[in-house]
Amino acid sequence: MNNKIIKPSILSGFMELLPKEQIEFNRIMDIIKNNYEKGGFVPIDTPVMEKSEILLAKGSEETDKQIYRFTKGSNDISLRFDLTVPFARYASQHMENLVFPFRRYQIGKVYRGERNQKGRYREFYQCDIDVISKGELSLVNDAELPSIICSIFKEIGLPAFKIHINNRKILNGFFKSLNVADATNVLRIVDKLDKIGEDAVAKELTTIGLLADIVDKIISFISIAGDKSKILNELKALNIEEPTFKEGLEEIEIVSHYLECYGVTEENYVIDLKIARGLDYYTGTVYETILEDFKGIGSICSGGRYDNLAEYYTNEKLQGVGMSIGITRLFSQLKDIGILKEETLPSTLTKVLVVPMDENMDYAISIMNKLRNEGINSEVYLEKNKFGKKLTYANNAGIPYIVIIGEEEIKSGILTFKNMETGEQEKLSAQEILNRVK
Repeated sequence: MNNKIIKPSILSGFMELLPKEQIEFNRIMDIIKNNYEKGGFVPIDTPVMEKSEILLAKGSEETDKQIYRFTKGSNDISLRFDLTVPFARYASQHMENLVFPFRRYQIGKVYRGERNQKGRYREFYQCDIDVISKGELSLVNDAELPSIICSIFKEIGLPAFKIHINNRKILNGFFKSLNVADATNVLRIVDKLDKIGEDAVAKELTTIGLLADIVDKIISFISIAGDKSKILNELKALNIEEPTFKEGLEEIEIVSHYLECYGVTEENYVIDLKIARGLDYYTGTVYETILEDFKGIGSICSGGRYDNLAEYYTNEKLQGVGMSIGITRLFSQLKDIGILKEETLPSTLTKVLVVPMDENMDYAISIMNKLRNEGINSEVYLEKNKFGKKLTYANNAGIPYIVIIGEEEIKSGILTFKNMETGEQEKLSAQEILNRVK
């Protein structure tokens, strides 16, 4: 007996799945990837580790605290905390070899030293999609991206969801019309409304020095709600002549129009003046996606438009718009709220198990090869066990069909085909089995 056995465990804040859940996780990942590629976006991959000077070029005190940073020899290294900063470096470094507008997607793990709490991960997958341009970038892109996200969530089978859209220029222009000097701080507070409530937002706005009547106007403004037409009409009726506000209003009207051209209805999107997005680099359209019946879990996909993606790495101005799905957190949340139920998930990718009755494997492998060549996930039971144990394996693994091969099957070429769910057993040729399970 080994008394030095180490108890197997993983660090907190990391997700590890059993096969059933991993199969479903991969299915969702494939749906995201396929929809990104269907939209003409090309994949890129960047190193998990970057030079610290790259990742920290546009840092904040909060971001710096969360970065995993270490030295190896003379190298100062950090683990990427998102996919946007590496993308900015990538676009700057390879600019001469890229075709603009550059439509890119990236799916990969990122690392953050998050405070340990439920639903917050230190290692997690992000699924990013962006389009960037050296010059002006059409606002139609701001509509295409959420249309792709909408297709993804419908294919995954998510319950009622809505992409909440806003435009930072509307908010900034409104604050300018009120002569609010610290618009950035106001935006950060407004963005917390759904989390902390109207009273708490009003209190925070007062704390930073805003007068009560200004606070009332801000709360009243961000509370404008309804369908697209109602909100746009109310915004126009304010008769605000501030140029930034007028530009933002025009932009959101264009984006909402093209969203509907892409087939996204108001069942799946809404103009929401509360959406500000905390990140400083968003300058126009912003998005957050909410499960309508589970608003407490927060946004499951977010993003927005930015004017200068790579300002710290090149003098070339790169405009862009992007969205990101945090699939690790989303998967965890879907389990927590009962949308993903373990008992409904498949436990194997194998569709057919070929079971030889004796130890002559040649014929069994040839049948399996025919199945695999037709794209059917198949395996041969290779171990020396009794027939009952072979059936138990198929049942426990959740394999839906088995093909039984004994001496009679080898001589006649007619195989025994068993449906493990119904128990029905038939004599079929290899071609008939292929037709049945395709």
